[in-house]
Amino acid sequence: MVQPIFTKYERARILGARALQIAMNAPLLIKISKEDLEKINFDSMKIAETELDSDVLPISINKPMPKRREGILKRPKATPISDSKKEESEEKLEKEIIEEGEIMELAQPEDEMDDSENNNSNEE
Repeated sequence: MVQPIFTKYERARILGARALQIAMNAPLLIKISKEDLEKINFDSMKIAETELDSDVLPISINKPMPKRREGILKRPKATPISDSKKEESEEKLEKEIIEEGEIMELAQPEDEMDDSENNNSNEE
């Protein structure tokens, strides 16, 4: 029989649970002589450890695993860009903004007068 490999946390949990059972007078799963029990001072933790090491504990552990994914996710590497290329891309971006953008002008008092005159004529 292949010995299952437990993590230190699983091992601690198993030993703790079995030691508690032994401390509450649960029957031992292996035969230990009185001399050996006196040698380990009737320590329930040591008894649980010998039971675990001798593969007599009927313990199974469910280890949930994450979903397997196809392909490996990799972080994209940033490629260094020279200063001249940065300037070229900025100039190109500025040209596009200028070509697509609307011409914004400051409002002139004459333009405001025209709007107010149109509103007054519509109200009459």
